Amino acid sequence: MDIVEQIKKRRSIRKFMKKPIPAELIGKLLTCAAAAPTAANCEPWEFIVITEESILRDIYNSLMFARFEAPLAIVVCGNMNLAFKGPGKEMWVQDCSAATQNMLIAAANLELGGVWIGIHPLERSIATLRKLLDIPSYVVPLNVVYFGYPAEEKESRSRLSEKRVYYNKYDPNRKHRKKDKPKIGHY
Repeated sequence: MDIVEQIKKRRSIRKFMKKPIPAELIGKLLTCAAAAPTAANCEPWEFIVITEESILRDIYNSLMFARFEAPLAIVVCGNMNLAFKGPGKEMWVQDCSAATQNMLIAAANLELGGVWIGIHPLERSIATLRKLLDIPSYVVPLNVVYFGYPAEEKESRSRLSEKRVYYNKYDPNRKHRKKDKPKIGHY
């Protein structure tokens, strides 16, 4: 499968089989995460790999939007001691988001499903994860990504809409609804 089809295959999977993910596949996910681009090559990411059922259950019970039963969660964090300094210090969010997306695309290629749960900038969610996982104050959890063998199937897709594409300059007079339907042909 080519990379364009692979990216379109990536979908948020919220139902998982109760089947553990081998360490080799977890390693592949992390290797792909660390292949992401970063501002000034800072690589501010850190990953907390969670396979222990009691910790997964604690996260499930503590975070309202993280209530999925999966055999694996990876918490993607930004270490502020490693992040870009100065006016671009918030670029760690982009760096760690790129790492997260790489893992999700790799998961689809490995026949795994995944779902991204945003944590930052929600202070309550950040504080909850810090307490549950002993995360120090200079490390900020960006998201929790659940992975597992899918117990549901979704078709490949892209949500590209021509109303969201501008050429050469932005057109502030263009009107569109929040959820426009895709109208651009398949590539």
